[in-house]
Order: sequence, then structure tokens, then C-alpha cells
Amino acid sequence: MKKATLNLAIVPAMVIALLASCSPNQEAEKEAPVSGLNLANIDSTVNPADDFFLFVNGNWIANTEIPGDQGRWGSFNELREDNNEVVLKVLENAVKSGKYPAGSDQLKAADFYASGMDSALSDLTGLMPLNAMFDKIAAIKNVQDLQAYLAEDQTYGGGSFFGFAIFPDLKESSVNAAYLAQDGLGLPEVDYYTKKDDRSVEIREKYVEHISRVFQMKGMEETEAQKVLELETRLANSSMTIEERRNIPALYNKMSIEGVSQLSPSMDWSKYFLDMGMSTVPDTIIVMQPDFLQEFERVVNGVPVSDWQSYLTWHLLKGASPFLNDDYQSANFDFYSKELRGLKQMKPRWKRVLQTTSGFMGEAIGKLYVDETFPPEAKEKAKEMVENIKGAYKIRINNLDWMTDSTKENAVKKVNTMRVKIGYPDKWKDYAELSVEVGPEKGSYLQNVMNAAKFDFQKDLEKYGKPVDREEWGMSPQTVNAYYNPLNNEIVFPAAILQPPFYNYKADEAVNYGGIGAVIGHEISHGFDDQGSRFDAEGNMENWWLEEDSKNFQEKTARLVNQFDAFEPIEGVTVNGKLTLGENIGDLGGAQAAYDGLQLFYEKNGKPGPMDGFTPEQRFFISWGTIWRIKFRDETLRTQVTTDPHSPGMYRTNGPLSNMEDFYSAFNVKENNGMWRADSVRVKIW
Repeated sequence: MKKATLNLAIVPAMVIALLASCSPNQEAEKEAPVSGLNLANIDSTVNPADDFFLFVNGNWIANTEIPGDQGRWGSFNELREDNNEVVLKVLENAVKSGKYPAGSDQLKAADFYASGMDSALSDLTGLMPLNAMFDKIAAIKNVQDLQAYLAEDQTYGGGSFFGFAIFPDLKESSVNAAYLAQDGLGLPEVDYYTKKDDRSVEIREKYVEHISRVFQMKGMEETEAQKVLELETRLANSSMTIEERRNIPALYNKMSIEGVSQLSPSMDWSKYFLDMGMSTVPDTIIVMQPDFLQEFERVVNGVPVSDWQSYLTWHLLKGASPFLNDDYQSANFDFYSKELRGLKQMKPRWKRVLQTTSGFMGEAIGKLYVDETFPPEAKEKAKEMVENIKGAYKIRINNLDWMTDSTKENAVKKVNTMRVKIGYPDKWKDYAELSVEVGPEKGSYLQNVMNAAKFDFQKDLEKYGKPVDREEWGMSPQTVNAYYNPLNNEIVFPAAILQPPFYNYKADEAVNYGGIGAVIGHEISHGFDDQGSRFDAEGNMENWWLEEDSKNFQEKTARLVNQFDAFEPIEGVTVNGKLTLGENIGDLGGAQAAYDGLQLFYEKNGKPGPMDGFTPEQRFFISWGTIWRIKFRDETLRTQVTTDPHSPGMYRTNGPLSNMEDFYSAFNVKENNGMWRADSVRVKIW
């Protein structure tokens, strides 16, 4: 959900984030459906009742190598790589067509991409676009100077010391509010600074070496790197952990400017917000981690100015490195991708630049993308599937044995009012005010990135205090992903995910429901996970639960936490059941709702017989296992388990199914099988 920024800042997000080549015609619709399964991936030597993930994907795993520029490789990665080729071709065709005038959003996107592909221009311009910022860092003498720098830095994405963002008020989701949050760490998470095991200590040592390397390239003393680690460690020790940040109410601390000033009195907060570009001083600020802001106050009063300067210089360089010359990009890759994720080689330049272009100008490219690739029929059929799965979800809620009727009514209301967005926005983002320049006389890749970051920031500032635009999208159409936004109570499915193996309009419905149907069910379930369940049908953080229902929910989720805590992908490294709880609830509820949605489809349209030797029910579950197929490099897997709220794919496959009676029936799972769980420990939530 997060937009690309100059510094890739981490502001806690509240939005828990077939292509058919042509439109289907009448003759195609009359054809008998194809299976949609790739049977060559199945390892028939594995009993599906023992390890369903290996049964479905065993041959694929045995015959697939992880590309050198990837840390993991699976269904999502394969589709994203294929989609990159499509997006690039769409962008190139826009330039060749001659139908888009100079200054149009489409040609701006093409120019942005072209500037990133000009490596000679990057060598020529070097750090020049950052020189004014470096000068301001060097001129800092006191807190007032620091404040002025932080205000300007924030306009380019910020991320030093603390983060700032505009998004809907958690308790009044129809209005945009201002937020302050912890930020300013160069390692992926708080745990990287606090853990004492050998690998964590080694990573910190390598981190200091990496900072030293970049400082040397800038002509600075490498000894300054240790100061950066020490300052960041102070910030980390006062930061909420990734698990603690799942407690949404703890992040909602609404206060006046005077209240913020009590936490950090050294800052003139009114001036800070005005210098940042706000048209007025905010009446209230939502401070997500008050303890962190108090530590910031102690830092600015107890740490030498020279240490601030080293820290700020590092964060400016770190954020800009992906957009600088090959030396900086290589250094960035060597630590963040090679060391932390185990990658063997950097992605080709065109993929990196395309990702950045799509991040900043996603909807400009999206307009081109959907025009060439997304048929209206795909959108309509997906809508029908959503309605069946929503219908199944409501039936499941009404049949729950652990929830009282009044809470069930509120839950059903939430499903009924859930907005659905499929394919692409009805209203496109306007990039008229964004300046994109090509050529050494006018601009550079880094300058265009800075312009785009500032453009996005200004657009966000304009939202403060105004009604939320519920038609706005958080992902571009060419993004292979989907999301649930609790503040809008909406589920969103960009066009790019409506492709095999998730969806194919020619495939039989069991395969489609096991693929994109399960994704749909997953996103609906996010409305009822440990975070989404805190928001009502209007998107406000209001309690709609009776106390006894809440206790029952917590008891069931605790059992799911225990199940996933027991998974150990690397010796000594286990899945974090608390961190992954929301996604695990989404997978469990999504698989069950999609399965029931398929049964509703069969009630209306009739049920087919076996295909490729598998019953419809078996095909549904095989499709489910297919979408989560994946291989990992050990370091990527270790990093994911530490920082990612998603469980590794093998557990996303087997974990939910081990709780589903319908799966047991489909594959004759018995007590002595690996997929078996005793009925007393199976978890059914939604």
C-alpha cells in the first residue's frame, strides 16, 4: 500500500495491504472449461494427506531455480515478472504510438522511465541534486536548525527521526487527519538492533561496514558509521516492536499542538508544520508512539550535533542510493539485498527503474495498461464471484456457534456495506503538477524522483481536514496484489492479479474459486482479523462486539497463534504467530469462504464431474496450493519471518487446510496423516 518515497520511510500503515489477451466471445463461453491446473507441478509420490504443499508443488520445487536477482520465487513472483514485460511494452508502445501529446501523464511516465535508464546521466549528475540538502545538514548548529532541515526533508518523504503522514482519522474515517510516528531506522525492524544472537550481531557489524563504505564514497570519515548505529539503537529501544504495532488502539493518541509540545518541547511544532507546507497549523495530531517522541526529545538534548549530522547524512544517502550511479546502487544491493536477503545478483536496471516509475506514476501507466490488457468481461465475472463469496461469508457468520446474535448482525452489516473495487479506478490521478525532465541540462533520474516524492507529499498535505475520497485507490492496476482497507471497509483487486494462476475465464470454477476466490475471501476476512475487526461497517475504530464475543474471538485466535508458532522453516527460526495472525486469519477464513462460495455457484449452475482425475473439491484445494507455491533463499526466509506479517507459503497452504473438515473429506485425511489435527485443536473462526 505504501507509495515509493525518496527514503523508503516506514510510517505504520493502517491499510492492511487472466489477463485475457482478448475479450471472451460467445463461442468461447460455450466451450467446455479447461482444468486450469498444471498437473506437471504435482508430485504424485507425496501423499496429499501428509504434506499437501509438497504434493501440489513438489515437481515444481524440484525443477525450479530461484533467479539470481530474487530472494524467493513463487506464483506471485512469476506473475510479477511476466507482468513487468507487459508493462514495459505498454510504456514503449505509448511512446511509439504518437497519440499522446507532450506533457500528458502517459508521456511523463515514459520520460520518467527514460531518465532512470540513462546511466551516463546518473554518472554525470552524481550527488548534485542533494547538494543543497547536504549543505543544510552541515550548517546545523542547534535544534532550530535541525527542525528546519527535518521540515524540508519531510517534503521529500522524510524518515529521519520520525515520520509524518496524512490519512483518515481512525475514529472518524470520513475525514483526513495528521499523524506522527516512529521512524528513522536503517535496519528493517527494531529486533535487528536488540537481539543478541550471533546472526543479529553479525548483521549490525555488516551494517556499520556498509555505512562506512557509503560514507567513504561521499568523502566522509568512515568512523562516523558507528555513531549512526548508536543513535539508531537509542531510537530502536524506544520504538514499538512490529508485534506491538498490531495493537491499533495503542497507536491512536490524539492530542493538541500543546500536547505534542509537552512530549518534545524543544521543537516549535506549529512552525514545523507550516514550514513543511501545511496551509494551517493542525488542530490535532495523532501521535502513534508518544514514548518514541519523548526519546527524540532526549536525543536532541543529549547527543552531539555532529552525531545528528552523521545520522542525517546517512539517511539522505540511504534513501537516494537506489537512484544514484552504479557504485551507490551496488553498495545498497550488497547489504540490503545480498546480505539481508541472500540475493546473488541485482535486478536488471530496467526492472528497477520500471518499479520506481510505477511506484510514483502508477496510475499514468495504469491507464495504458488497462486499455491494452484488461477486458470488461473479466471485471464483470470477478464481481459475480465476489458476490457469491460475500454471500457465503454471511451464511458462515450466521452459523457461528461462538458469537451472539447482536454481534452477528453487526458483522453481517459490515459484509453488506463492504465496497468492492476491481480492475482500475473510475477516476484517474492527475499528474499535471508533476515536473518530469529528461537530459543533463534540465534534470536527472534522482531529481525526477525527488520531484515525484514532493508532488505526492503536497497532494497528501492538501487532504488534511478534508473529506476522504473513497474512490481513491491504494494500488495501481498493474500491481499483482490485492488489499483490504479497514478505514474504507473496502476490498480491492487490481487488474494484474486477475491472471493465471489466480484466475482464468476459461478455467473451471473450482480452480478459479481456489485461486482468486480464495484471495477474495482472504481480503474479506481482513475485515474480521485481529486488526480489521476493530473497525465498524463505516470504517471507524469503534467496538461493535459484546464482551463475551470478544473473549471467544481472542481464545480462538490464540489457538491459531500457537499453531503457527510451531512451524520452524529454519532450525532455530520459527514463524511468529502473533506477527502473522492477521494474515493467517485471512487465509483460514478466505479458504473456507471461497469453498462455500463455490458451493453456492454449484447450487445455481450445476456441479461438474471429475476433471484430470480430480473431483471439483480436490481441484479447488489444488488451486489453493498452487497460488502459494514458493522457494526461498535462507536469508530471505529468515528476514521474512522476522519482518513480514505473512507466513511463508508452505504454511499458508498447509496451515489453514489442516483446520478444514472439507479438506479432510476431499483427500481422505486420517489420524495417522501429516495434515491431521485432532478435532479438539482445529481452529474455525469465520
